[in-house]
Amino acid sequence: MMHTECAASGIATDTAVPTPPTDARGPILLTLARAAITNALSGAAQADASAAWLQEPGACFVTLTQQGQLRGCIGSLEARRSLLSDVRANAVAAAMQDPRFAPLTAAELAHTRIEVSVLSPMTAMTFTDEADALTQLRPGVDGVVFSYRGRRSTFLPQVWEQLPDAVSFLTHLKQKASLAPDFWAPGVQLQRYTVTKFSEECPS
Repeated sequence: MMHTECAASGIATDTAVPTPPTDARGPILLTLARAAITNALSGAAQADASAAWLQEPGACFVTLTQQGQLRGCIGSLEARRSLLSDVRANAVAAAMQDPRFAPLTAAELAHTRIEVSVLSPMTAMTFTDEADALTQLRPGVDGVVFSYRGRRSTFLPQVWEQLPDAVSFLTHLKQKASLAPDFWAPGVQLQRYTVTKFSEECPS
């Protein structure tokens, strides 16, 4: 599992757990994320975690913002634990362990907006060269994982809002992997995914 900043195990069952409508999942996931951060800051918060679908394997990113500015983002690219565990762990990590920021304080939490992005399974891309890969990228839709000889980076689909064309998107993805903007080699691998995003209302 890749644990990255922006970038209990799941139990398989013979009977599929019904998934609720997408819009019904959002309030539950956001409440769980906020409660996890509150408890990590020595608060006392509870959130209903009884929904059966929360025990299914899932991968997510949790993003924190303040007045529209990034305050933390940590996530998983592969579903190797329950979605419940993943949301809780990534929420706390985004608040306390993102190396780009100081740990979130209790005073900040009330002014922090939480976003949970649930990832689809990864799909490997097949391409002949960089130009071919660029033509396949879907702006605003694809999250992309760039890999080359142990270097790995990812951007969520939300990053297209700042980097709206495929060339800029891939260039910055390479730089995030500590490679030159014009780097390309036969061993480059790209995977893509989509997300279902849930966001809190902006704090007052």
